Amino acid sequence: MRKKIIAGNWKMNMTPSEAVKLVETLKPLVNNPDVDVVFCVPAIDLIPVAEAAKGSNIQVGAENMYFEDKGAYTGEISPLMLTDAGIKYVVLGHSERREYFAETNETVNKKMLKAFEHGITPIMCCGESLQQREQGVTMDFIRQQVKVGFLGVTADQAKTAVIAYEPIWAIGTGKTATTEQAQEVCKDIRACIAEIYDAATAEAIRIQYGGSVNAETAPDLFAQPDIDGGLVGGASLKPDFGKIVNYK
Repeated sequence: MRKKIIAGNWKMNMTPSEAVKLVETLKPLVNNPDVDVVFCVPAIDLIPVAEAAKGSNIQVGAENMYFEDKGAYTGEISPLMLTDAGIKYVVLGHSERREYFAETNETVNKKMLKAFEHGITPIMCCGESLQQREQGVTMDFIRQQVKVGFLGVTADQAKTAVIAYEPIWAIGTGKTATTEQAQEVCKDIRACIAEIYDAATAEAIRIQYGGSVNAETAPDLFAQPDIDGGLVGGASLKPDFGKIVNYK
């Protein structure tokens, strides 16, 4: 059985002092040994959040990472910086990064390879726009994101990765894909991984659903056979995140 992984994506929210307060509030509420709990936080919050989370079940992730170890890349954060700070996860290829900061499947792939090189678990995001869904090309589009994203990744590495399926039309809109829609796409993503690698790799990889996940929708979503948790946006900044983590 795959262990559920529920990650909060804070996006561009929380100053360092606010972040520490939020961690202190959420620590007792997300204490569930049956779930991997990850707080993916802005770069400036990584160290104070990691410090505040010590002794708890909370693991800390970054929201982005560059694909070089060091160099003249002003404003970027490197995998060496993350590992030295004790960061275990990194979100890669979020739709907002793709839309606003021109990230491509190819740059996401470079970041995936670099994350594995340094023992950081990538949470690779994929998802379609409303127009793509209406045009009936959802899986064509997502399969390309997955296949290019995992190019050069070994089966053993892929087994440890996390894929987050987030329909772009459901992010921050209050709209959630129906349970059936979410399960259908996550099942197809798993089938795509099986095509790239094999059935064992597909069975091992964890696939999250993201897009306006809340305490009400989480139980049904996480009960689906191919949905292994969630990447949670706005709701991860509130005490209700505890209800999502303790969805049963």
